[in-house]
Amino acid sequence: VQLQASGGGLVQAGGSLRLSCAASGLTFSSYVMAWFRQAPGKEREFVAAINWSDRYTNYADSVKGRFAVSRDNAKNTVYLQMNSLKPEDTAVYYCAADKFGSITYSNAHVYDYWGQGTQVTVSS
Repeated sequence: VQLQASGGGLVQAGGSLRLSCAASGLTFSSYVMAWFRQAPGKEREFVAAINWSDRYTNYADSVKGRFAVSRDNAKNTVYLQMNSLKPEDTAVYYCAADKFGSITYSNAHVYDYWGQGTQVTVSS
């Protein structure tokens, strides 16, 4: 199984980025997909999750109304659209997969597979 995250970069506060995570080696539509992030010196934290059908989503309070998670099962890809970015959004962003899981799972330990991470830096 491989999860390949991409799309990170440097952006000014108020700007936007779109992250992508391409999955291979798994039955993508059987997995809840999620995004986590980890800032230097901090624990990995939940950002967003989406169920298999692209119908239900869950977000951390800190990103609600600014970020949107979506998926394309035909392309085995999950996305994270990040708008109105703030300096405190600076972190390495990881995608994760949980087979037959729940979008309410915000504990990183329950996720089966992880991508390698992509750096997002928001300047003030």
